[in-house]
Parts: sequence; structure tokens; C-alpha cells
Amino acid sequence: MGFEPGPSKEGSWMMAQNDRVVVGIDVAKDKVDACIRSLSQRRTFESTAEGRRQLIAWLRKHRATKAVMEASGGYERDWAKALREKDVEVRIVDPKRVRHFARSAGRLAKNDDIDSDTIAWFAETFGEAKGQAYDAARETLVQIVNARQGLLDMQTSLQNRGEHAVPEPVQKMQARLLKKIAAELATLEVAIAAKVKATAHFAELAEIIESVPGLGAGTSAGLIAAMPELGQVSNKVAAALLGVAPYDDDSGKRRGERQIKGGRRKVRNLFYMACLGAATRHNPVLKAFYRRLIAKGKEKKVALVACMRKLIVILNIMIARRQKWNPSLYAVS
Repeated sequence: MGFEPGPSKEGSWMMAQNDRVVVGIDVAKDKVDACIRSLSQRRTFESTAEGRRQLIAWLRKHRATKAVMEASGGYERDWAKALREKDVEVRIVDPKRVRHFARSAGRLAKNDDIDSDTIAWFAETFGEAKGQAYDAARETLVQIVNARQGLLDMQTSLQNRGEHAVPEPVQKMQARLLKKIAAELATLEVAIAAKVKATAHFAELAEIIESVPGLGAGTSAGLIAAMPELGQVSNKVAAALLGVAPYDDDSGKRRGERQIKGGRRKVRNLFYMACLGAATRHNPVLKAFYRRLIAKGKEKKVALVACMRKLIVILNIMIARRQKWNPSLYAVS
């Protein structure tokens, strides 16, 4: 099948000593392919309740205590839930990271067996990286927030189309859709607010985030859902997770332009819009910082990204300290 050799006996022994028998799971709509690379074990399981029971029994047989799978458009959720209910640690990773890892190792072929093996190999290599503890309330919030964002995208698309001349029946159809979308958005926003209010740690976070001038309920819900690490990581990591950390592009004597890379696109887009209003209108501290950068000759977009980076760092500190907004602590010197 073209797999690289599995870990040596010494490597397997070390893994056993650390009680880290890991299974890589490639999730598809109708089945999953599982691989315990350290034991050279592979099996396929159907996406049914019986298939999930069989997978759990197979993992118990081989004493696998950790499962790693890629985010697969929601197909991974039932599998992750079933495993967690049986005390198997589950880590869901970004598919791009796994593919980049495979390419860096020269593994260019792709099929379900290879994918499950690659995920297991990735998990073994980066086994020290710990994910967030599973939070059922956050998973629900994530789904509602994502649904709201999907409706907002549809709304923007329809509004943009309305800027062009179209026949009257099309205009009326677009108007009806926009009205329906607005109603559904209102319903989801009520559901989001209720979920945040009903979940104590969400309500506490929302109170802290929304104390910042310019940040409202939509932004706080997006951050709570998509960036649970806030307040638990360094400021540099917080900026990197959002995707506003600048990276060097140097080689030898050449000094390239620093650029932002990676991060979580959806929450970055949400934060961009919130920060735009905060930096130009609503937040005196951020507004002063933005104007100072513009006065130094920075382009508006560059200055706004710098404001995003400053604000996410401030939020990271506020959440870590469980403190509300205090402009005297963050004013531009």
C-alpha cells in the first residue's frame, strides 16, 4: 500500500510506556477508516450505531486511549461523541495541517487507508499538543454561530446583487428572501443570546468582552465559540490563532516584508468588522492607536490589522485576569 515503515520496537515501547496508543480515524459520510499505526492495525467501520460500537470494542481490545480525526464538515461529530462517552480522548484537527504534514514527509498519494495512517502518524508526531477539553455547550454555540454567519453571507450576496438592474420578478424574489433571512437572523440571535445567558462561563466571558467599547453580542459570541483558548495562552499565541501575528520572511541578508498568515478565517473576518468600527468610531483607545499609525504613514488596512492584534491581546489579558475594560490600562502612551 506504499506506507512508510511503522515506528521501531523501541518507539512502540516508549509509546506503550507513556500509555499513548493513538488511533488515526479518517471520517467519510458512510464509513470511517481507523489505523493504530504503532500496532500495524487497520479496520473500516460503517457509519451506524453498530459501527460505532464495533470501533469502541476494537479500541478497547488494543488499549487505544486517544483518537485523532480531521474536521469533516460535521460527519465527525457522532463518532467523537460516541468515543468521548466511553472515555476515549478525542482530538479534532485541521485537515490542512495533516496534508501539509504528509507533503513534508513526501507522502503524496491519497486514499482512505493512507489518510487514516497519516492522521495516526501526525498524532504520534505532535502527541504533546493538547486540544481544548470537550465542551458540549460550546459545540452547540459553534453550530448556531456558524449558521448565523452563513445567513449573513447570503444576505450580503443578495444585497450586492440588488445593486444591479434586474427584472421586476427577480427584484421581488430577492426582497422576499432578504426579508426571510432577516427574520431567521433575528431568531438565531435570540437563540445565541439565550445559550450564552444559560451557560455560566459563557455569560462571564460575554460580560468581559462586551465591556470593550465597540464589541457587541455578535462579536462576543463568535469569540466564545471559535477562540476558547483566550485567557489561557500567551499573547503571541492568541494573535496567531486569530491570524493577525506577523511572520518574518528573511533569508541571509534579505529582509522580506512581514506578513500575517494562517489563523481562523471566520472569526478573523468577524473580528475585522468589529475592530473597524471600534478603531474608527467607538473605542477611544483603539481610535487613538489607529490614528497614530496612520500619522506614521501606515496604510489603513495595515493599521487596522495592528489594531486587531492589539485588541485581541487586550482581550486575552482581560479574560486571563477576569477583568472588565479599563481604558487607563490600555491607553496609547
